[in-house]
Amino acid sequence: MSEQNRNQYRPDEVSAPGETLLETLETIGMSQVELAERTGKSNKTINEIVKGKAAITPDTALQLERVLGIPAGFWNNRERDYHEALARTEETNRLEKLLSWVDRFPIEAMAKRKWIQRPNDKLQQLQELLNFFGVASPEQWDEMWSAGRVAFRRSTAFEMWPEAVAAWLRKGELTAQNVDCLPYESTGFRTLLQKIRGLTFEQPQVFPARLQKWCSQVGVAVVFVHELPRTRVFGVTRWLSPHKALIQLSLLYKSDDQLWFSFFHEAAHILLHGKRQMFIEEADAKGEEEKQADAFAADILIPRQELRSFLTSTQRPSKAAIRSFAQRIGIAPGIVVGRLQHDGYLPFTFCNGLKQRYRWVED
Repeated sequence: MSEQNRNQYRPDEVSAPGETLLETLETIGMSQVELAERTGKSNKTINEIVKGKAAITPDTALQLERVLGIPAGFWNNRERDYHEALARTEETNRLEKLLSWVDRFPIEAMAKRKWIQRPNDKLQQLQELLNFFGVASPEQWDEMWSAGRVAFRRSTAFEMWPEAVAAWLRKGELTAQNVDCLPYESTGFRTLLQKIRGLTFEQPQVFPARLQKWCSQVGVAVVFVHELPRTRVFGVTRWLSPHKALIQLSLLYKSDDQLWFSFFHEAAHILLHGKRQMFIEEADAKGEEEKQADAFAADILIPRQELRSFLTSTQRPSKAAIRSFAQRIGIAPGIVVGRLQHDGYLPFTFCNGLKQRYRWVED
């Protein structure tokens, strides 16, 4: 919501336009009967307008302009504002019965990230949430979001908070709207991934902007969104339109091996899988598409033949050996460490000093 809309004055009550018309007639000393004669309206019509039972139509507004000298736009605006106020009052009465819906969301965390304002009034909190999600009511939110119509990698060790995940996804949508992309081009994106491997050496002050720029040139918007409590989400892939894909990443574990594996995993979904398909990694069942994405990410980061040759050349990988191997294949050493730990060739407590650690600037 824009600041102009946030600060717009909205009175609690707006009188019917007929009251203004009656005050005007009393001020100039004109009766309703005379107004009817001058406008060509019936006495009944004028009386119903005064009592708020009939609307001031655009043609009536023009007639009032000629008779009373008050612009037609004034009367049209009064009529519009009056009916808008009635609609807002009706909406407020309806939403006040749904205030418990707000409790389903991490309001404090969303406000801390400045995704929404931090109003004290619960009704305003509800309205902030509706504006943030771009839906008219909690019912529409359930229709749009509760099914979770996207694919995402998530930690299976912790219970997820569905509404927090939905807020994280929505923030990614909103951020991606500001990423200008050329139409998606699969061959160009696939080729670009080899170039992106080189970014794994770069510092976080450098690689996000380059990654976003390069991917936008082949139709993929890449955004980084701070995780919310109990989201446990690494990354998400989806299509914002037939010509624009989105890769949304968090810093859940704040290490380069996790971040870059997530990026290439999500890139695999774009290249290998359907634009409307849903992928959800579950604790006890991993879909075939997720396995394909994992294999794609693993192979593009560290080609399996290269890894096999490295493992046969050393009994226990040392830091020096890992650095040399990573340099030779053009990948950050922390990614090699993460792969070796995942595959059981290194304990999870070994060589972690080779990993880069990331943090959000506001943290």
